[in-house]
Amino acid sequence: MITFEQVSVVHDGADGPAIPVVDAHIPEGELCLLVGPSGAGKSTLLGTVAGLVPHFTGGTLRGRVTVAGRDTRTHKPRELADVVGTVGQDPLAHFVTDTVEDELAYGMESLGLPPGTMRRRVEETLDLLGLNELRDRPIASLSGGQQQRVAIGSVLTPHPRVLVLDEPTSALDPPAAEEVLAVLQRLVHDLGTTVLMAEHRLERVVQYADRMLLLAPDGERSRAADPAAPDAPGGGADPRGTARIGDPAALLAVSPVRPPVVELGELAGWDPLPLSVRDARRRADTLRRRLADRPAPATAPAAADSPAAEPRPVAEVSRLGLVRDRVTALHEVSLTLHAGRTTALMGRNGAGKSTLLNTLVGMHRPSSGQVSVGGRIPHRTRPAELLRHVGLVPQEPRDLLYAETVGRECRTADADADAAPGSCRALVSRLLPGVPDSTHPRDLSEGQRLALALAIVLTARPPLLLLDEPTRGLDYAAKSRLVVLLRELAAQGHAIVLATHDVELVAELAHRVVVLAQGETVADGPTDEVITSSPAYAPQVSKILAPQPWLTVGQVREAL
Repeated sequence: MITFEQVSVVHDGADGPAIPVVDAHIPEGELCLLVGPSGAGKSTLLGTVAGLVPHFTGGTLRGRVTVAGRDTRTHKPRELADVVGTVGQDPLAHFVTDTVEDELAYGMESLGLPPGTMRRRVEETLDLLGLNELRDRPIASLSGGQQQRVAIGSVLTPHPRVLVLDEPTSALDPPAAEEVLAVLQRLVHDLGTTVLMAEHRLERVVQYADRMLLLAPDGERSRAADPAAPDAPGGGADPRGTARIGDPAALLAVSPVRPPVVELGELAGWDPLPLSVRDARRRADTLRRRLADRPAPATAPAAADSPAAEPRPVAEVSRLGLVRDRVTALHEVSLTLHAGRTTALMGRNGAGKSTLLNTLVGMHRPSSGQVSVGGRIPHRTRPAELLRHVGLVPQEPRDLLYAETVGRECRTADADADAAPGSCRALVSRLLPGVPDSTHPRDLSEGQRLALALAIVLTARPPLLLLDEPTRGLDYAAKSRLVVLLRELAAQGHAIVLATHDVELVAELAHRVVVLAQGETVADGPTDEVITSSPAYAPQVSKILAPQPWLTVGQVREAL
């Protein structure tokens, strides 16, 4: 169905190819998982299947890509629209209408399908993706995860033979991600749809993959094992390498990005490596016995202790209520954030996590209750002054990026924060090794842009740091570097709040978890107690080794 023949892409002015050479065939009715480090060229390769590369992106496509027998070099995206459906990393760039139902119907209208067929498929898709209650809502009013589901639904309704998905679950809560993946599996198994999917959260998707396409050359595994090791120039895989396609378990043994279940399997010496929690649990009896007499991990095993015996509060939220467009976004939320402590906000899409973060930085005026950050009321404080007390890294990092180069972004951040010259650049070098100052932010991958935005916010060293989905687009090595940095900031006395669906990040980093549902607090307590009480939010290691208290591979490695 999809054939790559010695494919590579070279952008104008680049030192080398954007991706390793790809020579692979993906049969009809299979789900192929595209895997590689951040910046390895996954989005670029996906773009070649839909014809977006090089027709819209420019550059030179070497080799040949065919989809259902059509050469994407000679067929433009509109000539592939009846065969290929594409969802990129940014759902907002995908939308062309204003409401959910109109967006689901738009692709079918473009193909001239009969009205009766359109109506039936819209209803089926609303049910498949749990969007029925949102059908009349303006797309702009939806949460990021809800927008992601609408974007996926809009390409499902035309019933394409090939689906190309770039991190389709990155903005979804765990239950919603499972629903989307179940739909994709049904399309593959029942309708013979071919799915090519790039996803960094391998713990969610790898067990569904029929085969894996790895964009990482030999030797990349050793660099990933040490997150502090320098990356290849440009932040991606060595462009002289060759991509590999094959069995997921075999390729994950040498992959630089691997989910916790695979890491735990390697630590335990299991062969072949497990791909699912179920496979790992069946083989975990010996490992559980080895761990039975080991001391239990601390409540927050991976997070640094606060430098103060009694940490001071840096922000207070008291009975906060917020009504937006006649919808109650937050109701009676109370929260105290302390120096040196990391708090995770969790809950399904649309629960109010981003709204709470935005209120803390003054973007929303409370309808009731009080919010105080550093003794100031956020919505009444000038942004330049508030920047010294609280910083937010939003879901869409491009909202913070305006300059034409990474170097100029860094110099502007230093000036805005009255920081020493080079402060922001040092943070960028730590989070994004190998990215030159001359790089345009638009040429970075989604994960790399997120790391750049984080460095810009951290330059001001605010006592309260807010991060909205901070691991979206990050591979495991980049996430490890982020975890190390955030632990250091907590140890220095910063209060950190993460709004995230990444349960593995929460297990590594958070002292406390607050779960929101429909704008209300439904759980609040130590990380190990909250995330293990619900199967949806439990990390893989916890599921495998239950009822023992282990949460992360790092804890198990240290205990052994």
